[in-house]
Amino acid sequence: MIAERGRMGWQKASGYTWRALVETDISRFKRVISGGLHSRTDGRCATEVAIAVRTLNRMLELGCPEYVRIL
Repeated sequence: MIAERGRMGWQKASGYTWRALVETDISRFKRVISGGLHSRTDGRCATEVAIAVRTLNRMLELGCPEYVRIL
C-alpha cells in the first residue's frame, strides 16, 4: 500500500494517525497522573479515572493557544 499511495496515503488509509494520537494521550495520562489506579473497587476506579481525565482536559484547555485569522 505504501508503494501505491505513499507513506501519507498509507497512514490515512490505515488509521495510523488516529492510533498515534491515542498512544500520545495514554502516555500523557501516565506521565501526569500516574501509571496505575490507586483505588481497589470498580466504582472508585471509575471515579478516579473520571477525575484524572477531567484534570487532563482542563490542563490541555489552559495550555492550548487560540488562533485568530487575520485578513
